Amino acid sequence: MERSIILNKLDIERKIRRMAFQIYESNANEQKIVLAGIVKNGYTLAEKLSKVLKEISELEVELCRVEVDKKDVFKPVITSLKPEDYTNTSVVLVDDVLHTGTTLMYGVKHFLEVPLKQFKTLVLIDRNHKKFPIKADFKGLSLSTSYQNHVEVVLNSKTQEAFLE
Repeated sequence: MERSIILNKLDIERKIRRMAFQIYESNANEQKIVLAGIVKNGYTLAEKLSKVLKEISELEVELCRVEVDKKDVFKPVITSLKPEDYTNTSVVLVDDVLHTGTTLMYGVKHFLEVPLKQFKTLVLIDRNHKKFPIKADFKGLSLSTSYQNHVEVVLNSKTQEAFLE
């Protein structure tokens, strides 16, 4: 199958900056927010968003690693913060690609077990193939693809690109 770049480094940086402004606007009355990134790319994306948010706002941004077992979503979700660390706080759950919604849904379920001030979801790419009633409040790119296509996001020190295969 042919592989094509759908987002290059500059595209991704622009989308991250725009989404950071959207997060800030929806949390303008908050002093602190938690960016909960789903391991691996979701957490990397949360780190990048955190850097931009600290540049453009006075918000205190706390990062949280979220581990969802994608092969067995019924296993407990593991977070780097204790529930009391994000209770009554504004939380944004971050992932790279929203495909069927399974991973995001189980991440959302975990955070809904504690009282929160506000809860939003953010994805870099929304593929519009959801099996569950889950949506991204903030998205970098909405992409209609065939179900057989695969979207890969690479966010590392060497490259930042998204591919469609």
